[in-house]
Amino acid sequence: MDYIKAFVVGGILCVIAQILIDKCKLTPARILVIYVVAGTALTVLGIYEPLVEFAGCGATIPLTGFGYTLAKGAREGIAQDGISGILSGGVTGAAGGITAAVVAGLLMALIFKPKAKK
Repeated sequence: MDYIKAFVVGGILCVIAQILIDKCKLTPARILVIYVVAGTALTVLGIYEPLVEFAGCGATIPLTGFGYTLAKGAREGIAQDGISGILSGGVTGAAGGITAAVVAGLLMALIFKPKAKK
């Protein structure tokens, strides 16, 4: 049942993004920003945590989950370090994901020949 919940919630998030691309003519970069900010805002409002508990990876893997991770890390950073924990906590909480993205990007650039758009 956990797999079905994750699939449905993750699928709904992807469907919303696809509708935004098709109907609003938003670029993927803007949708990325919207999703990260929405995940952060919903976490701050206490709405995203129950969704994560319900759907697991279906809520933490999409871009809204990155916003959730940043907000959760910032909250923990504030509890440990005070005001300076706002920045350091978010980056510490998301360090694994950020590192994986940088390493994967580097490997893909080494394997394939990146070209500029014309």
